[in-house]
Amino acid sequence: MQIALSLVSHTNVGKTTLARTLLRRDIGEVRDEAHVTSEAERHPMIESPAGDRLELWDTPGFGDSLRLAKRLAQRGNPLGWFMTEVWDRFRDRGFWHSQRAVRNVLEQADVVLYLVNASEAPEDSGYLDPELQVLTLIGKPVLVLLNQLGPPRPPADEAAQVEGWRRHLAGRAIVREVLALDAFARCWVQEGRLLQAIADALPAEPAARRAAFERLREAWDARSRTIFQAAMRVLAQRLARAARDREEVPDSGWTDKLKQLGSAMGLFAEGGAAPRERAMQALAQRLDADVRTSTDRLIRLHGLDGHATEVVLTRLAEHYAVREPLSEGKAALWGGAVAGALAGLKADIATGGMTLGGGLLAGGLLGALGAAGLAKGVNLVRGVDKPTLAWTDEVLLDLVQAALLGYLAVAHYGRGRGDWAEGEAPGFWRAAVDAAVDGRAEALRVAMRADDTDALAARLGATTTALLQCLYPKAA
Repeated sequence: MQIALSLVSHTNVGKTTLARTLLRRDIGEVRDEAHVTSEAERHPMIESPAGDRLELWDTPGFGDSLRLAKRLAQRGNPLGWFMTEVWDRFRDRGFWHSQRAVRNVLEQADVVLYLVNASEAPEDSGYLDPELQVLTLIGKPVLVLLNQLGPPRPPADEAAQVEGWRRHLAGRAIVREVLALDAFARCWVQEGRLLQAIADALPAEPAARRAAFERLREAWDARSRTIFQAAMRVLAQRLARAARDREEVPDSGWTDKLKQLGSAMGLFAEGGAAPRERAMQALAQRLDADVRTSTDRLIRLHGLDGHATEVVLTRLAEHYAVREPLSEGKAALWGGAVAGALAGLKADIATGGMTLGGGLLAGGLLGALGAAGLAKGVNLVRGVDKPTLAWTDEVLLDLVQAALLGYLAVAHYGRGRGDWAEGEAPGFWRAAVDAAVDGRAEALRVAMRADDTDALAARLGATTTALLQCLYPKAA
């Protein structure tokens, strides 16, 4: 069974752009001028396993709606048909295009998707009332979609705007629902809300039509879940690779060790950290490349084109853990510090590294033997033969937050915008991501360190689901 949706609006409000977003592919032509679409065009949206098809009609835009209402009253009049199909086609092409939209709704639509420009107040839209009069004369159920909303906004702000339109349209019996669905920055969970509204708007009879739509909605949901789960796995693989990535710090030799010693004593402005810096840069470069590659995979999963460019890695250079085996000489100094013979020596046991202060030359030999043995035990337990660098837990949680922000950017990118290009995330996304991650930080950290991609993907999926429920509380 086929179920048809007619996408209609005033001319140049963005029907074809929204159609591209819903269809997840390029169709028609998009230009900033009136009557770009001259004929109604049918496009399949999805097919169920039982062979049902959901179709979207992209129609010409409405023009002179008052004339349209008068012409619609002439339905069945041969002279009216002649004026519509012949005379206007040559004398008034714009008006003829509008009539083609009306004919499509009359003959094809089960539900009408009426797109309006939400950047202006409903009472200021001069075309709104005449076009609703036309749609009332046609008599098909109408869902009003608010387009041109701008960047995503906090749920309360968006809900207030939708409520304003609902109040304005409250007296229109044909209007079954008002939804925010921007052609440029919608999220896929909003499409699920749209399908629910369509299901509610379909006539109760025949029952077979409603049953067919339920099968189509299940197919749509299954496709969305598959994409979501694949996206979570892409992000989990990226995070797991970052968690287990290591970079050895090459032996710096006696010259660099002396520089490092001098730096610790404050004798040189620059110490011997170059080998570590190079190791850190290697880690960061691998992570940056991985972020770019996985973002490209996310883009393709969502039916978009383009590549990740200039991915911003937050605070990576300043957070890296040094896992360094303790030499017997340093262990002796460390043992001396424990015994109180070394003042000013600082040991960073939490990250497995040691930062040596100015007390290095003031050390003694007390406790050296025991400390050397302890150093070997620490190295054996840690399984470290050479100094290595690894990302700290703090960085890994930063990467989780960055991954979720990147996911939101891709998941909100309407296909009508063309090739994907990275943009600035709305400010309220950061707070929502922080809230979603904070309550799950320990579980995420454990999952990343466990090197279990499936478990990590499940944790990320639960976190992202909570995030989307926070951003879209009314979405299914």
